[in-house]
Amino acid sequence: MSSPGFGNKDRQEPLRYLSKQDAEELERELLEDYRFGKQQLIEILGHCCAIAVTKVYPLSTLPKKQPTILVICGPEQNGAIGLVCARNLRSYDYEPTIFYPKRSLDSLYKDFIVQCEKMDIPFLSYLPTEVQLINDAYNLVVDAVLGVETELGEMKEPCSSILVTMKQIKIPIISIDIPLGWDVEAGNQEGITPDVLVSLAAPKKCALQFSGKHHFIAGRFLPYDVQKKFDLNQPEYPGTECLLELEIEKSVF
Repeated sequence: MSSPGFGNKDRQEPLRYLSKQDAEELERELLEDYRFGKQQLIEILGHCCAIAVTKVYPLSTLPKKQPTILVICGPEQNGAIGLVCARNLRSYDYEPTIFYPKRSLDSLYKDFIVQCEKMDIPFLSYLPTEVQLINDAYNLVVDAVLGVETELGEMKEPCSSILVTMKQIKIPIISIDIPLGWDVEAGNQEGITPDVLVSLAAPKKCALQFSGKHHFIAGRFLPYDVQKKFDLNQPEYPGTECLLELEIEKSVF
């Protein structure tokens, strides 16, 4: 399987795809050694995810009259990133709706909920099992259900039911970091097939199996010494962009 290219042909070092352990160590270093706050990281990453949506699906290109987006949030950090993504999308004149069935007890995450509510972003009480209702109501879906912290074998309700529904969705799906139903390292284990993947900080090993249309890395905020320590070898970000889009080469078996 060939690795995705990254546009800079003069660059010798291959882009590094992180294991679960590497990803956890990188985040721990940011929080403990570099004194990033948890809220700060979630804000940075959630904003980057919203920017990715605007790049691939500008308001003027959405097929439906209303710029509706469904954001599905899980109980851990990826779900909080989804909340911030939704809030930013609202600021950019999209109309997000959030499905957040298993809310975290973390006071920080509760604050994100309040912020969304204060911006009049609606929350669904349930996810329609009739998938056509989702296809008809929304232009696209943001998958912020599970992240690096979740073991695939530990996936429980309501995530299992959400997976069944999302695998039937026909509108585009944007996954944040780890697509629902994928293993962080092994990749797609009968999970969803997103059109867009936004890798947070650095791509994880599962991203090598991504075959959608757009793969972004949101890692410009990383201090140089962190990039060097983890041998990330990320290409240069253009201009003032917070995102970098990789060129996707189809895998050859």
